[in-house]
Amino acid sequence: MRLTVIGCSGSFPGPDSPASCYLVEADGFALLLDLGSGALGPLQRHIGLYEIEAVLLSHLHADHCMDLCGYWVARTYAPEGPKPRIPVYGPEGVADRMARAYDLDLDPGMRQAFDFHTLRPGAFRLGPFTITTAPMSHPVEAYGFRVEHGGAAIAYSGDTGECDELVELARGVDLLLAEASFLDRPDLPPDLHLSARQAGEHATRAGAGRLVLTHLVPWNDSASILAEAKSSGYGGPIELAAQGAVYEL
Repeated sequence: MRLTVIGCSGSFPGPDSPASCYLVEADGFALLLDLGSGALGPLQRHIGLYEIEAVLLSHLHADHCMDLCGYWVARTYAPEGPKPRIPVYGPEGVADRMARAYDLDLDPGMRQAFDFHTLRPGAFRLGPFTITTAPMSHPVEAYGFRVEHGGAAIAYSGDTGECDELVELARGVDLLLAEASFLDRPDLPPDLHLSARQAGEHATRAGAGRLVLTHLVPWNDSASILAEAKSSGYGGPIELAAQGAVYEL
């Protein structure tokens, strides 16, 4: 299983990365975790536009889903004709939300390009992967994902504040891709985002083998994010996600 970071900037694209998007590949099957603002362009450096076989949207904030609009254009108006539908999984109302984002009629909206499915907590098969979803702690309906294949496992937090569900989702994974939007301070808002310290604490509780910090807001200092996570007590390797980074599991 291969994980490629397409975008890891938090809340909006930064100078070095688009917003959230992660490419997971195994056995010739290509899956996207989120397709946030600005991600569709850099994605094409790593895989062909029409080689993507499924998309999972953790939630419907623009920095996690908005480039599905451009991808709808690419699949609908391909020079040789429309491409076959691919599955897109997202929270309740995902099909209508994306239709409104591109000012389309709700019927058919984007349904001629995408076969929309509503996420629910639990596990399901998608291509060669076993996907487990769990609700995260965020102001809108949001999910984290666990992706398993061939004895390897990745967990992705999406956007979340502190929550036990993330710990359980990431239990024993080889790699935890955890958001670290905040630097620690006394008055952190609950149920919104994790600090780098909190991300490290969740990785420790989960027994994750490796921690990759993502959703990195451009105004935060990278060295401070990494130092804070390393002071959390987590004993495994920690690094900051970077656009184009590849992890083989």
